[in-house]
Amino acid sequence: MKTDIILCGVGGQGILSIATIIGEAAMNEGLYIKQAEVHGMSQRGGDVQSNLRLSSEPIHSDLIGEGQADVIISMEPMEALRYLPYLNKDTGWIITSDVPFVNIPNYPDMERIKAEYAGMKNIVSLDIEALAKDNGIPRSANVILLGAALKALGIERDKAEGAIRAVFGRKGESVVEANIKALGIGIEAGK
Repeated sequence: MKTDIILCGVGGQGILSIATIIGEAAMNEGLYIKQAEVHGMSQRGGDVQSNLRLSSEPIHSDLIGEGQADVIISMEPMEALRYLPYLNKDTGWIITSDVPFVNIPNYPDMERIKAEYAGMKNIVSLDIEALAKDNGIPRSANVILLGAALKALGIERDKAEGAIRAVFGRKGESVVEANIKALGIGIEAGK
C-alpha cells in the first residue's frame, strides 16, 4: 500500500492540521510516513503546501515527483491547479474547496478554474465553508474537506476519528466533537 498526498491552501486554513490528523491515523494503522512542508508566507495568507507519503513499506524520500500524487487535498481551488503537474493523471483524485480565497490581484476567474476541473476524472469540489457554517462548526471546514477525502486516502473512519481525538484532545471535548462531526459531514458530502 502506498498513498502520496499533496495538501495545499493558504496560511491559516488548517492544512497542517489535516496533515497531522492523516499522519496520526496512518501511524495508528502501522504505516510508514514521510512529510515535507512549505510554509511560505503562511502567516500573511501565502501558500502552504505539504507532501505527505504513506506506505506499508519504508519510504526513502519525503518529496512527491511529477505525476505521482494519488490525492491532492486543497482548501482553495486555485491552489489545487498549481499542483496538477504532480497528480497521477489516470488514478489521482482532487478533493477541493470550491470557494476561492482571493489573496492576489490577478486571481483567475472561477469559471476558468471550473473549466479546468471539468475535464478531470476524479474530483470532489465542495463549499466546505457553507457546510461548516450551516452545521454550527465554522472553524472545522478543513476537517470537512478531510472527511470528503477519506475514501480516496484509504483511511478508515474510526482511524480518522481516533486521530482527531489524539490531535485535538488537549483542546477539550467540544473541539474534538466538532471535528468528528465535521469529518462525518465531509464523508457524506464527498459521496
